[in-house]
Amino acid sequence: MRRWSPRAFDGTAEVPPDTVRVLLEAARWAASHGNTQPARFLVGYRGDDTFERIFAALRPGNRTWAGRASVLLVGAVAGSDDRGPLPNTEFALGLAVQNLVLRAVELGLVTHQVGGFSPAAVREAFGVPDDVRPVVVIAVGLLGDPAELPDDLRERERRPRVRKPLSETVFAGRWGEPAFPDE
Repeated sequence: MRRWSPRAFDGTAEVPPDTVRVLLEAARWAASHGNTQPARFLVGYRGDDTFERIFAALRPGNRTWAGRASVLLVGAVAGSDDRGPLPNTEFALGLAVQNLVLRAVELGLVTHQVGGFSPAAVREAFGVPDDVRPVVVIAVGLLGDPAELPDDLRERERRPRVRKPLSETVFAGRWGEPAFPDE
């Protein structure tokens, strides 16, 4: 799997709107409960006002690297439509973001999903309606040089990626009994 979430972005690279549109089309075609499509996005390009307002909503630690991304997106969920409350909205947004991220990988881009931001700041900065909830910020761009990161992040960037084995996360028979115990 080539997908990962680097913090080292090329601060000179640009991702053109046509490419961002391709990413958002991939997100748009994600599965959703009853085709409710609750995923919503804000798009900011480095140097524009939207980018700066999204950037300002990030927690300080994320500001140390996210400003070098070419694009900052906010992924949000709409809580209702003309049929009423929407079910499974975060799941649908997750599928949409994963589609976007995998399409980015296919196009040679990197992404980093960020939970460390203020949804209230995004809501205020953009006039987000009450029934829409900002959930994630996604940095998009080209891979940069980890040497340009602060020392602590440079070390994290170079560490091997590790995931829990399936024996700890996939069960059969009873909860806690590994479906794949040989891992």
